[in-house]
Amino acid sequence: MCKPYNFSPTHSIHKTAFRTWYGSYEYLVMPFGLTNAPATFQAKMNHILRPLLDKCMVVYLDDILIYSRDMKQHVEYLRHVFEILRRERFYVKLSKSDFALEKLQFLGHMASAQGVHVDPKKIEAVRTWKTPENVKDLQQFLGFANYYNRFV
Repeated sequence: MCKPYNFSPTHSIHKTAFRTWYGSYEYLVMPFGLTNAPATFQAKMNHILRPLLDKCMVVYLDDILIYSRDMKQHVEYLRHVFEILRRERFYVKLSKSDFALEKLQFLGHMASAQGVHVDPKKIEAVRTWKTPENVKDLQQFLGFANYYNRFV
């Protein structure tokens, strides 16, 4: 998507207000650096795309995965998603988009008609993972392993 965080939760604009020598100002779009910006954006995406979630799509922040059984259905779903995004003033960046793939990588997983599998690069990462030497190293490995626990 093009500049996905440049949306404004209009009910919260007043919360971004700040005062300077020259007057008071409010952000009209989501400012960079807010701790809750990703959660706010995810909630917005879930809200606007709710009719299609888990029916034909998965959304994680600005990554949208649309799935279908055949090309006709896929085009219909794409059109519906694009209409919703345009209505909400979100725009797809075509140079960062792929369409009608039979196999793809999404959030560290490989997805296809055969199902969801661990990305082979992640399997190789486990094979070559060095033995944890401190608490931080162990926490990193456990976090990685927990993310893929359904495949173990």
